[in-house]
Amino acid sequence: MTSAQSFLSPAEALEIMRSRPVLVAGAGVAGRGVVSMLHELGAEITVADDHVTAENAPDPSASYITVEQAVRRVTGDEPPALVITSPGWRPDSPLLVSAHEFGVPVIGDIEAAWLADQAGAFGPTRRWMAITGTNGKTTTTAMLTAMFVADGQAAVAVGNIGTPPGVALTTEAAGNPRVDVLVAEVSSFQLHWAPSFRPDVGCLLNLAEDHLDWHGSFENYADDKARVLRAGTAVIPAQEPEVWRTIERLHRAPAQSSPLWDCAYAFSTTSELGEMASIDKKNIGLENTVTVIDGWIVESDASGKQKVLASAEGISPPGPAGVADAAAAAAMARSAGVDAESIATALKNFTVQAHRGQIVYSSEGITWIDNSKATNPHAAAAALRGQSNVVWVAGGQLKGASVTELIEEVKDSLKAVVVLGVDRKVIAEAMDTIAPNVDVAVVDSTDPHEAMERVVRAARQYADDGDSVILAPAAASLDMYTGMSQRGDLFAEYAMKGN
Repeated sequence: MTSAQSFLSPAEALEIMRSRPVLVAGAGVAGRGVVSMLHELGAEITVADDHVTAENAPDPSASYITVEQAVRRVTGDEPPALVITSPGWRPDSPLLVSAHEFGVPVIGDIEAAWLADQAGAFGPTRRWMAITGTNGKTTTTAMLTAMFVADGQAAVAVGNIGTPPGVALTTEAAGNPRVDVLVAEVSSFQLHWAPSFRPDVGCLLNLAEDHLDWHGSFENYADDKARVLRAGTAVIPAQEPEVWRTIERLHRAPAQSSPLWDCAYAFSTTSELGEMASIDKKNIGLENTVTVIDGWIVESDASGKQKVLASAEGISPPGPAGVADAAAAAAMARSAGVDAESIATALKNFTVQAHRGQIVYSSEGITWIDNSKATNPHAAAAALRGQSNVVWVAGGQLKGASVTELIEEVKDSLKAVVVLGVDRKVIAEAMDTIAPNVDVAVVDSTDPHEAMERVVRAARQYADDGDSVILAPAAASLDMYTGMSQRGDLFAEYAMKGN
């Protein structure tokens, strides 16, 4: 598998970006952000993208070529000095493989922006707060950004959500106020191409099997995710065993002679430290913990002294997943010196983004929750965990993922299940085997509107006062819908129609 090489210092990277040819792989959102930054640096920019021509180019400061032409350039007599890839490009892409074979450095958009910032290309360096994990990244990123803003700091969400980091670094050049804090949602793809990225604070929320076709194995995926912990301060979940297994494995690696981080915070959704209970806290540099005690998010220091940060009640999205995201964001904020009052204000006013546990309708005592973003079993488990009297709406493209562990975990909270999509029968059969006492309605329609209308009608027949109807599909949406957004939007639409 092709991977980035750790050989560019900030000064070296900036020298290349200012004076030598740079090839950008991809003209999507990430690629355009890189081009924006390179343009401010005065770089000689070429973009490789098969769908962009000189006539429809998004940025006239760059030249555009096809991927085939880019491969020939990389392997020719005058190769670029650097390739900056968009995160969606697979490591086995011919362009990236060729660059690696011919000794052309390949890095990603996060790495490029971080190196330029560390080199002082756009004034004093910013504070980088980086968040990754299989699930919960977007909500935690948004919560943490809100905490910094409530604290009066110039913060913006970048990376997978919000502003491309290259654009955030150049706000002053565009006549806008400077951004001092970059709260970055970083994917495993972006971290794969970020060999030297070292945020001020890095958080790994959780780990479960995902994107294995891209990474080649779960171990590769976990290793790339764990790069976010090479930080000044690592923020670690106390109750996520896969995260701790990965940390322990990396610490045992022959090349790892020192801790990944300088110091650490831990967070938990209960008063217990779970996986961390038997760990030598001094050995991992643990300073403070953020836990939930009697309905409050509480910070405890090494001496046991406690400080209430915010209420754990009424957090959006509702349920343990939302509390976990809030605890993680609070731990990151406190490690960066954000006041407790700012954390409380931000969480009180925070509303989750669409399709991530949003309450879309409430009537006759029935709450309808859209978690269409729960596109794998791990995410669905997080959405359903801690709930009760649930009518679960599930189904779509499982892509080979097993729902057995998910159903075992949440079966006692289920009142009924309504399934749709190409793998609906897989879920129905698993329910029949594991939880035969729970009613299951199968919707066979493949028309997106008709199917969702029937789903909502069936769910309403099962739901009573005090129940929740939760769309947490545990599966992708493209078998029937244009994306998870359309799936969630139609769920909300038909719930509100009252059919």
